[in-house]
Parts: sequence; C-alpha cells; structure tokens
Amino acid sequence: MAELKPRLDEIFRREKGRVVGALVRLFGSIDAAEEAFQDAALAALAKWPSDGTPDNPGAWLMTTAKNRAHDAARHRRIVAKKAPLLVEDEVMTPETLESVSDDELRLIFTCCHPLLTLESQVALTLKVVAGFSTEEIARAFLAPHKTVAQRIARAKWAIEEKQLPYEVPSRAELPERLASVLAVIYLVFNEGHTTRDGPLMRFDLQSEALRLSRVLCDLLPDEAEAYGLFAMIAFSIARAKTRADDRGELLLLSQQDRARWDRAMIKEGLMALERARRLGGGASHVLQAEIAGCHTTAATWEGTEWSRILGFYDELLALEPSPVVALNRAVAVCMHAGPTEGLVALAPLESPLARYHLFYAMRADFRRRLGRDGDAGDDYRRALELASNESERTFLRRQLEEIDRR
Repeated sequence: MAELKPRLDEIFRREKGRVVGALVRLFGSIDAAEEAFQDAALAALAKWPSDGTPDNPGAWLMTTAKNRAHDAARHRRIVAKKAPLLVEDEVMTPETLESVSDDELRLIFTCCHPLLTLESQVALTLKVVAGFSTEEIARAFLAPHKTVAQRIARAKWAIEEKQLPYEVPSRAELPERLASVLAVIYLVFNEGHTTRDGPLMRFDLQSEALRLSRVLCDLLPDEAEAYGLFAMIAFSIARAKTRADDRGELLLLSQQDRARWDRAMIKEGLMALERARRLGGGASHVLQAEIAGCHTTAATWEGTEWSRILGFYDELLALEPSPVVALNRAVAVCMHAGPTEGLVALAPLESPLARYHLFYAMRADFRRRLGRDGDAGDDYRRALELASNESERTFLRRQLEEIDRR
C-alpha cells in the first residue's frame, strides 16, 4: 500500500478538478462536491490496492462520488439547503464523462472570478481544482495555515452568497476573466520556479501550473495567450533540473548544461508557441514565450540571439510598462550593447525597485563587468539583505567572496 499510495495520490490530484467540476454542476455547491470527492477517494484507497486500479479511474471516482453525495443528501437533507441544482435521474457513466472537461473549465473560471481577491483565487484553485491540501498551499506561499483556510472558506462563501455563475464567461467577458485565470496559473508556476524561502524550486507547483495551462489550451483552443503561457512554462520546466547544482545552489543560464535539457518538453513548448503565433500572437504571455524560446533553442550561451530577445522585450514593455519587465529588458540591453548601456537602462528603475533584490544583483553584475568591484560589492550586499530564497542567498554570498578575493 505504501508503494501504491503516491500513484493513487497522483490520480486523485489529476482527476479532482474534473470530478469536482461535474459535481458542482449537479449539486450547486463546492463544499458538497469536495466532500463527495473526498469520500470517493477514501473508498478508492480502501478498494483499489486489493482489487486493482480500474481502467477508467475518473469514471469510477465520478460514479462513487455522485452516489456518496446522493446518500449524504438523503441522510443530512443537504439537497434543500445546498444543492438545488441536483438532477436525481442523471447517471454518470464513462460515456457521459465527455462533458467533464467543460465542467473543469467552468470550475477554473469560478475559482478565478475577479470578484475574489487574487490570493483567494490562487488558494481556491490549488485546493479545489489542483487537489492541494491546505497545509501544502500554506507551505508553498509561506502563509499561516489558518490564514489560508480562512481565504478558502471566505472564497467558497462568496461564490455561494453572491451566486457567482458557474460557467465559462461569454465572449465579451472572456478577456477580463481569462486574464484572472492566466494570472493565477502564472503565480502558481512562479512560486514553483523560485520559492520565497527554502529550496530554489518546487517541482510540484511547476508541474501543476503546466497541467492547468495544458487544460486551458485543450478547452480554449482559439486563445493565443493560453498557448503562450503553456509554452513559456514548458520551456522553463525543460531547463529546471539544470538550474541548480548537486548542492542545490543556483546556476545561471550561462552555466547550465544544455545537453541535459528536456528535448521532449522543448518540442511541446515550440508546438504551443507556433499555435499561439497562428492565433495572432503578440500578447503578453506569447511574447514571454518567444523570449523563453530564444533562450531554450540557442545551442550555446554565446549563440543567444540577444537582438531578437531585445525586440521582444521592447514589444512586451510597450504592452506592459512595468518595472520588472524593464529590469529583464536591461539584461538584453547589456548583452546586446554592453554593460554601460545596461546601466543606463537600469538607472530609472532604482526607485520603483528599491526593495527588489534582483535589481541590485543585476546592477552588481553590470558594474562588475566594467571592473567596478567596489560598487558591485555594495550592490551584492544590498541584494543579500533583501533576498529570502536560501539558494539565491548562497549565490550572492559566493559573488561577494569572489570580489573579496580579487
């Protein structure tokens, strides 16, 4: 059982969004749907190790969860209170599971409704759609367990109290609502890419962001930004295992072993990026994917097409005039035109990014390239004061030690 449990947990996490989404449509309550799914998962843990995993675990979980929900309705009278949309004569079979993907999409859009705070959207999506426990969410975002539990409870209450529609928004509403979904998936990925504390990365969060973005592509095949987000995440995951050495310490892109990059994942990213281009391209996540694609397809660090990357950053900055985008653009400026021009690009960002450790780390690197080790040391020390991720802190200490030795 101990050996089987990780595989069962993976199945439960993969199927939860689809099953809960269908149950919400039938029962009208996220809480009732989650309780029913949990009962079905417990039943599977008791039955599957001895009987074997069914050929269609999603259908098994769906049928069992629906039966458990019906039993709960009869015994606790939750139909009248929480499940006015229950359809008693609907039987869930493997054949009717074709609609489950649409239900999962409805569930994702409900969890990411713009009337909820972004923090609540993230927590609710990870809990209800992705199957993360409250403890896992709290650890991932360095928030107290009680705070995360309250966010989730308030979000569920708001959905029911305000009767937020359980539906994919209309074409007119889609841009705003899709932006919320994309933002939540991106935040999940970003936290997995570089955690706020502890190890450099969390592969489980990266994998879940990839899965959610893949679901979005499958269910919204005409949305370029969905494919752009998937491509960007795929390119990053393809390089993930080379971002740290055997001790878990950060390796820069220029130091990574490109022979170890995941070629199959890169191919998936390229296919998604090409699809995004055919759908029009040019939007934020597509441009980020273009930049990531340039890095990932370069045979060597020296062979990186910095002029092309700079062009994409110019487009992205015009679309999203944010200091962080401008900061990343400054790297391309430095690599294309030299560190002096890179410092010029950084100059107006010192005030808006005064509390951002990567600004100082980047300026330290530019100054070091110009032989200004004293100034670079000051910047590395400031970056070290602001950084919280231990792998990044170790990297910054190493840079300071090298300057001191020189």
